[in-house]
Amino acid sequence: MSRPVSTYRLQLTPDFGFAQVAEIAGYLRDLGVSHVYLSPVLQAVPGSRHGYDVTDHSRIREEFGGTKGFREMAQRLAAYDLGIVLDLVPNHMNTENELFRAVLRDGPASPYARWFDIEWDGGKVALPVLGDDTEPVVDGDVLRYHEHEFPHPGHYRLVDWREGPGYRRFFDVSTLIGLRAEDPEVLFGTHEVIFWLLDEGLVDGLRIDHPDGLADPRGYLEALRARSGGVWTVVEKILIGAERLPRDWACDGTTGYEALNRVNGLFVDPEGKAPLVELFTRLTGEPEDYRAVMTRAKHEVIDLFFGPEVRRLARAVSCTPAAAAELLAAMPVYRAYVVPGEPPPRESVEIVEQAAATCSPAVRPLVQQALYGSPEAIIRFQQACGPVMAKGVEDTALYRWFPLSCLNEVGGEPDLFGLSAEEFHEFCAGMPPHSMTTLSTHDTKRSEDVRARLAVLSEMPEEWAEAVSRWSAEVSFDRHLDYLAWQNLMAAWPISAERFTGYLLKAAREAKTAISWMRPDPGYEQRLRAFAEAAVRLDVGRFTERIDAHAMSNSLGAKLVQLMMPGVPDVYQGNETTDFSLVDPDNRRPVSFPREPATEWDSAKLLVTSQALRLRRRLEPAAPYTPLHAEGDAAEHVIAFARGARPHAVAVATRLPVRLARRGWGATTLALPAGHWRDLLAGGLHTGRIPLAHLLGTYPVALLERHDL
Repeated sequence: MSRPVSTYRLQLTPDFGFAQVAEIAGYLRDLGVSHVYLSPVLQAVPGSRHGYDVTDHSRIREEFGGTKGFREMAQRLAAYDLGIVLDLVPNHMNTENELFRAVLRDGPASPYARWFDIEWDGGKVALPVLGDDTEPVVDGDVLRYHEHEFPHPGHYRLVDWREGPGYRRFFDVSTLIGLRAEDPEVLFGTHEVIFWLLDEGLVDGLRIDHPDGLADPRGYLEALRARSGGVWTVVEKILIGAERLPRDWACDGTTGYEALNRVNGLFVDPEGKAPLVELFTRLTGEPEDYRAVMTRAKHEVIDLFFGPEVRRLARAVSCTPAAAAELLAAMPVYRAYVVPGEPPPRESVEIVEQAAATCSPAVRPLVQQALYGSPEAIIRFQQACGPVMAKGVEDTALYRWFPLSCLNEVGGEPDLFGLSAEEFHEFCAGMPPHSMTTLSTHDTKRSEDVRARLAVLSEMPEEWAEAVSRWSAEVSFDRHLDYLAWQNLMAAWPISAERFTGYLLKAAREAKTAISWMRPDPGYEQRLRAFAEAAVRLDVGRFTERIDAHAMSNSLGAKLVQLMMPGVPDVYQGNETTDFSLVDPDNRRPVSFPREPATEWDSAKLLVTSQALRLRRRLEPAAPYTPLHAEGDAAEHVIAFARGARPHAVAVATRLPVRLARRGWGATTLALPAGHWRDLLAGGLHTGRIPLAHLLGTYPVALLERHDL
């Protein structure tokens, strides 16, 4: 078993399975990664493009090559000194599975009834599938309703699809039923394949999907660590602001969204906030206060999606559904980390109390129950917070409030413009040494290079406003959507009308201001398509070309910082070269290998990525992090640090390149640690104090390795 030094995330699909992964082993080895990080590998819904809808935990997915294909892939990767990290989904599975069918047939007496988090109502579970006046048809021992099939007779009742299910689900997705991973039988039953892969030494690491949905994340992680032998494990935990992962969670860290948002902030100019917020509010009519938009969005999604969850919580804590909804909407994080039977952590008490302070007195009984109440009350409150945050913030508010949409990322706060080098250094000082870091994932709202372009706008808001004014004079559609459209059209350029339309349709449905997934409007959607087709014909590319030198600087800087900062860096498929993808499914499109540079930007990014990954393999696993500080008038334009006890590596990146271009580096210098340093990007040797104009004369970044003569 080897601890990952770096990972490369691959999205498995029926078209890209284990055999295709094996074919690129040599390419990934040469790139410099230590481990291949795979999307879920267990049997899922046929044709699934993501694999988070598992239907059978006892089998490796046949569409990918099954057990035989997995072994062959693992052997091939091992021959190239590459390990495997697996993505696990312990919180839920698809309802189209044999175990749940047995529960529907046999009811609470089924041996599998304990597997699922079901609320039995008179011995029956509500299934939200009815959508019209069509009558279900009995066909032997099967009840059919459109494409749905259920055992007949059974322990269920069919209800309107808007009503919600009689079981805990993943967010608002009723086809994904919550598992009770806190039950040892369920944990081992759903992890049996994973455990034998670990036992055989075929897997070196685990990524845990959505731990906030679990009744007891801490207990789950403790059991997993005990059974896995302490394998490297990270959790998909979204941390907001100063929030940190609980120290008593038995894992190595998160999947890196908090690192992503810090790195992103380094390249955003805080001076751009006022003019960009003014532009946004003038064009959209939205208020200046993002927090008000966020709170309103959370209340809306509670009303739209989470009636069953709120009612179940209200019953558990003996309060009104209105009071439960009010406190859930006020919660600023995805979980409060309270464990039944234990005194709540001080931080948890502060979070819940501060949220309650913004609410009516009716929530006070719920506060006590959420912090000190029964296990049912505490757990139900914990499990309800995450879905409200995810749907209210990620999938609603971030599509309504977007003065600079590179800030509208998972775990991001779009009203916080910019991060200083000092703040970044402070963050790195507190980073768990083996936590994952990332810039792009299968769930990010836009790729790292799209964000790199958008960050430039914070340095030139007036020119951007003029460009938007010109385009809007030629084509306009919906004031709540147009400004988001212009940002992403420019930043993803060139983009086809089809891809752009797909993005705008999703954005409009998530925003829920004109249409939604539940409330389609064919006329609106037709006009949206016409807008997208007209917009891509405008000369938006001229503006993109004008800023791309600065965007390239941001892109290379963010990449180098993420790859060299503390933690285990992940590279999302294809992002070793430029990638201008938008939100899924756009960012899950097939990627061709090997990546062949087509532009100067591609070549530079591939060079930075490969050299940094290879250098990371030469560094000690948890190399100390030492901030370096430039001196001179342009010192704010650099972020620099060393890695290693006796520093072995130095990373230097340019910040805020537009303002830098106006003033130049001048006499600004950086003092390197003692010794001689080899430049892995531009070549040459450096020592002592060096002018940044010289160090960054070839590339806007520098990667140096100690070179003892």
